Amino acid sequence: MSIHPLPPPREPIGLGRLPVARWFLFTGAVAGVAFVTGVAVTLSMSMRALEINERPDVAAQLNRLNAALIVLFTVLLACGIGLAIIVRYAVLKPIDQLTEQIRKVAAGDFDHTLQVDRPAELAELSSHADSMRGRIVSAWRVATEQTEELRRSNSELEQFAYVASHDLQEPLRKVASFTQMLEQRYGPQLDERARQYIHYAVDGAKRMQLLINDLLDFSRVGRVTGERTVIDSDEALNSALENLSATIEDTGTTVTRDELPKVKGNRLQLTQLFQNLIENAMKFRSEEPPRVHIGVRRSGDKWEFTCSDNGIGIEPKYADRIFLIFQRLHPRDVYPGTGIGLALCRKIVEYHGGQLWLDRGAEGQGSTFRWTLPAAGDDDD
Repeated sequence: MSIHPLPPPREPIGLGRLPVARWFLFTGAVAGVAFVTGVAVTLSMSMRALEINERPDVAAQLNRLNAALIVLFTVLLACGIGLAIIVRYAVLKPIDQLTEQIRKVAAGDFDHTLQVDRPAELAELSSHADSMRGRIVSAWRVATEQTEELRRSNSELEQFAYVASHDLQEPLRKVASFTQMLEQRYGPQLDERARQYIHYAVDGAKRMQLLINDLLDFSRVGRVTGERTVIDSDEALNSALENLSATIEDTGTTVTRDELPKVKGNRLQLTQLFQNLIENAMKFRSEEPPRVHIGVRRSGDKWEFTCSDNGIGIEPKYADRIFLIFQRLHPRDVYPGTGIGLALCRKIVEYHGGQLWLDRGAEGQGSTFRWTLPAAGDDDD
């Protein structure tokens, strides 16, 4: 198996730029020069001592000393040669082997086995590295299979979206229209219960159309609405308020805002996010005229937005349930809707790399939603 190679290693700095082999060669050369110099100086001093003092007993003692030094230097030389051989074949060569094997893996051949037999420390290190390589390859294969399965699933979802947007809605329109025509033509001949049944049929068809449209919006998030760019969140809010202008006027809603920043996102989706949250605030209003405030503050590399209202509020125990698709806290005849709005909002925020949650500790009446969006950068703030 060959996959994309790893990025090139970082360049060493300072003394680390020299390979280990060169350090050993340099140290061995210095030791060899010192050894040869020591032998030469010792022999020279011995010869000089013999010339200065010609007594036989002193000369014999110096000869014995020279012999001992020669033996000692010979042993040291043999030890040095042996150490050099050990370092070469027990340390440097295995390191070169392991380095070459790791280079092959880093180049993309992740099936290449890492194995060094000596010394014990390098053998253990290569075993751990090879075990880690095996786990990574196994996880990569699982991820590849899941990616392929996800791609097939997305393709099927796209086909379903096409069917839902065309083939499924057409029968619903026919059911609704022909049922209404039935009421118009035979209305005088129908009693009150028959008219009620017709109303139920028409209402069910319309709610099914609305549900299909909401599901299509939910499935499109992050898929067909374009790339994320640097946008002015104030403009997205203005678009949302313009879309809701009629409802805002009918309900007498007052919307206030902080100075909103630029963020990195998709304008259509952020407009839908503001629109859904403000629409929810107007839908679940109290007896007082709705008041909605959009706030913002900087939180690290992100902006934290808030949407606060003076509506009926949400009990903290439902803080997680409200973001589940099709989850409703109120009967449909009291508060209309499909139960997808907040789930869609959370999906939009998560697609942008943020989080959306209900502020359980917010003060005052109503509810407060908080969400984060990535900042566009200091140059764009």
